[in-house]
Amino acid sequence: MTAIQLVAGLGNPGAKYEQTRHNAGFWFVDALARQYAGQFHHESRYKSDIARCSIAGHDCRLQKPMDFMNCSGQPVASLAAFYRIARSCILVVHDDLDLPPGIVRLKQGGGHGGHNGLRDLIPKLGGNDFLRLRIGIGHPGHRDDVVGYVLKPAPRDERVAIDAAIDAALGALPDIVAGRLDKAMKKLHTAT
Repeated sequence: MTAIQLVAGLGNPGAKYEQTRHNAGFWFVDALARQYAGQFHHESRYKSDIARCSIAGHDCRLQKPMDFMNCSGQPVASLAAFYRIARSCILVVHDDLDLPPGIVRLKQGGGHGGHNGLRDLIPKLGGNDFLRLRIGIGHPGHRDDVVGYVLKPAPRDERVAIDAAIDAALGALPDIVAGRLDKAMKKLHTAT
């Protein structure tokens, strides 16, 4: 399997959105940077905050696109193009309405599932065969309530569950980065 060279967490920039459910991808890469001593700095040419770290002996770039969620494709595509990172070497981390808080799933390829970040990312990257780490945030119950739901902070018990899922994913990350996806999926998908 191919090693992951770029971990792109999806979210919305700015203090207003920092604690909202839609920023679960940012929460993950922030936790990842803390665990592996990566320091984020802004790179205007990629409209992103970027960090670099070594995970299980693999050199990895971490990215938080500083464009809004529905425009996150171009920052990821431009960084990947500059460093010649193939889609198969990219892990995209995002919130997922179809999974309850506390659940995290690893997936290779697939559609956008209504997620605006993925909807923008797939055409900008020229395909959908990148890896996704889906962090469950739950569903409000009706599709008309989705926008308000994802742009609000999770209640304390849900945030605790989401943080626990992020911790579980961090534990599987050395296997993910090394391309041992079966092992990582077994860890993540049988733990919950």
